[in-house]
Amino acid sequence: MALSPRQKQNYWRYSQYAMLALIAIVLVIVADWGTLRDKVFNPDIIAHQFPGVITVALKNTLIYTALGFVVGLSLGVLLALMKISSIAPYRWISTLYIELFRGLPALLVFIAFGYGIPLAFGLRLNNYVTVMLALGMVSAAYIGEVLRAGLEAVPKGQYEAARSLGMGHSRAMVTVIIPQAFRIVLPPLTNEIILLTKDSSLVYLLGMSVAQYELTKFGREGISASGAGLTPLVVAGACYLIITVPLGLLARHFEKRAGARSRK
Repeated sequence: MALSPRQKQNYWRYSQYAMLALIAIVLVIVADWGTLRDKVFNPDIIAHQFPGVITVALKNTLIYTALGFVVGLSLGVLLALMKISSIAPYRWISTLYIELFRGLPALLVFIAFGYGIPLAFGLRLNNYVTVMLALGMVSAAYIGEVLRAGLEAVPKGQYEAARSLGMGHSRAMVTVIIPQAFRIVLPPLTNEIILLTKDSSLVYLLGMSVAQYELTKFGREGISASGAGLTPLVVAGACYLIITVPLGLLARHFEKRAGARSRK
């Protein structure tokens, strides 16, 4: 008896479930649980990491991310407006900035602000200022391009309607166009915060006091402890997930809302 397409699809799906279950069983059998407990998920090391990983590392990671996002968003709005400006030099400057900082690794930008600029100009920047500028200038390039796309996605009739009501160009942009553009780009902006959170791990390059440690530096220093194994990095990774997973869910929520609005 020939199987229907639906039955074939069901058999294929069940076979995939069975294969995955078999792989999971094999992994459980062959895993060295004693070594994993001692070197990866050591409860004694995990207990030793708290509460410092929360009160110092997680808090500083959030601070660094927030500082970078404030600068990145402020500069990104300016870059987006310059990119769509009718004044050609503004468009050239914005395009040059965006292409430059999207093309450079964030690692090089951190080294430039942490070591290059102080050596070249004799300046000594506070670590928080260095992180804020380095993260902010890199993220501004991505945020600027995202906002530019959002501004162009707003129907042109909205701008024309605002001008017909007597609004000037600046007022129409600030009160009508930019708020609508932000609603459009909320999902990618949320994803940019996730990327900023992970890029904040580059702070370890700057040489800092214990009170300024972020999650990656905290985990890296924890590895040097005798017998710690990978457990400190597992703790740091779990703390990153505490930040990034809710943000990812929020981004998907915004995407669903945007999709629902577009279908109406």
